[in-house]
Amino acid sequence: MLLDSNIIIYASKEENSHLDSFLQHGDFCVSVISRIEVLGYHKLSVREVLWLESLFDSLSCLPLDEPVAGLAILLRQKQKISLADAIIAATALHHNLPLVTRNIADFQSIPNLQLIDPFKQ
Repeated sequence: MLLDSNIIIYASKEENSHLDSFLQHGDFCVSVISRIEVLGYHKLSVREVLWLESLFDSLSCLPLDEPVAGLAILLRQKQKISLADAIIAATALHHNLPLVTRNIADFQSIPNLQLIDPFKQ
């Protein structure tokens, strides 16, 4: 399963500790764009950076390669979607992975993209 950036951010917050068991019982990976989005946030504390780096080190990080870029371009040509969301969705589609996200509405119009919201389980 591919984790959306928002799930990683939610998981880093103590009030969302219920995500710990969800994340411990699955085979997860991330898109490189999620790594850039999350670790690139300028207001992270040292503790948050260390926790997030540890999480990213434990996950496979899928690259932005030509097939993913091509799919992201097609998605953006067909609908209004942010660049990051297009890359994340294209990564999930290319690798035939369900996307774990809290923002179902951002992705629900993409054909053949399986979505999982761990907050509704």
